[in-house]
Amino acid sequence: MLPRRIFNLGLIAMLALAGCSPEKAAFKGVDITGADYAKNWSLADQNGQVRTLQDFAGKVVVVFFGYTQCPDVCPTTLQELVEVKRQLGAQGEKLQAVFVTVDPERDTQELLQAYMGNFDPAFVALRPTPEQLPALLKDFKIYAKKVEGKTATSYTMDHSAQSYVYDPQGHLRLYSRYGSGIQALVDDVSLLLKGV
Repeated sequence: MLPRRIFNLGLIAMLALAGCSPEKAAFKGVDITGADYAKNWSLADQNGQVRTLQDFAGKVVVVFFGYTQCPDVCPTTLQELVEVKRQLGAQGEKLQAVFVTVDPERDTQELLQAYMGNFDPAFVALRPTPEQLPALLKDFKIYAKKVEGKTATSYTMDHSAQSYVYDPQGHLRLYSRYGSGIQALVDDVSLLLKGV
């Protein structure tokens, strides 16, 4: 065991060096900069147009998974994103919400068009095919499972509720927990738009 004096000197040196290192951004979401997943996708949107992350270059992109029949999490998240965009003012046009359905069986192109229209027509809904969905969920580390209902069409979908936030250069930067609040996302998007 080190003598107390040497240990204390080592601790003081570590603290001094920590004070000299560049300061990290004070994100409210979990900083996952450099994460090696959720990088490439190519999916049809609510208008049938194939979209990729590169389509939104220059914008902060918030991606989350859900379904149109979702009773609470999905509409709440979309409504929060509407408010985040509003609070950003002129910068709000540089925020792109991307909703990915985990229920392509029921979430038709027409239904997704109407659903997005209820929130913000500039928001994008992506509809993976049933064949694309498992690999996409795995790549984004998303849990989604069908829960049978009383009838064949009254099922629900258990699913992860987090959002992923990409910077204007298309790099995955943040993991935003559901329920973090509007202000946390406003602050994080503002930092990313400043190039942090």
